[in-house]
Amino acid sequence: MSFDVAAEAYDRFMGRFSRPLATEFADWAAIAPGARVLDVGCGPGALLAALSSRTAPDQVAGIDPSESFLATARARFPWADLRHGSAEALPFDDDTFDAALAQLVVHFMTDAAAGLSEMARVTRPGGTVAACVWDFAGGRAPQSIFWSALGSVVPGVEDESRRTGSSEGDIPALLRGAGCSGVEEAQLSVVVDFASFEEWWEPYTLGVAPAGQQLAQLSEADRGRVRERAAELLPSGAFRITATAWAARGSAAV
Repeated sequence: MSFDVAAEAYDRFMGRFSRPLATEFADWAAIAPGARVLDVGCGPGALLAALSSRTAPDQVAGIDPSESFLATARARFPWADLRHGSAEALPFDDDTFDAALAQLVVHFMTDAAAGLSEMARVTRPGGTVAACVWDFAGGRAPQSIFWSALGSVVPGVEDESRRTGSSEGDIPALLRGAGCSGVEEAQLSVVVDFASFEEWWEPYTLGVAPAGQQLAQLSEADRGRVRERAAELLPSGAFRITATAWAARGSAAV
């Protein structure tokens, strides 16, 4: 899936969650200094930034199907090998990388099993293959309160909870299916502060991702009802949101 939105809009929608998650994820994946690392679905570069601080910058590569995201990532990380393409057909040779990571991407892959198999293919034997996705099924994603508000107004909301990768055990199963060994799963959490309800609400009006897209399709009256319900679900004044992702890692087949 390619996001047909400006990188700035995506940053405003998800960046304040994806950036701290990238730090947690890169630490948990134990990227070694000097490792050659691939970021699958790199977007504007939240994980690229974390990886570039842990290995030599010119050892970082990325791929994304969104041209707007890639343009921003290339401006931010001119030293990285950034390419246009999809997870299901990675334009890299076998055994190219010491590690291949995918943050908040598996649930958007057209074929998640193929995507993880490709990640394992381009990773050297014994190298790390890892991915993480918000716990949508458990109601612990950054958007979970929004989904609850939207669902109270509109029936049949696509809240991402049924997408592959958004439940406990999904990513480990994909890694094992890709031939990885020593598979481990963990929960990675981040906390984000908001000064007001308006600061929290505004990114949902930008039409980004399934949340913003579905909101944009509503009538003005229904959007108002979603907003009112969300305000009821959140504290008045400043508040914080804790979001948790399921993460899994394994070793590429030897």
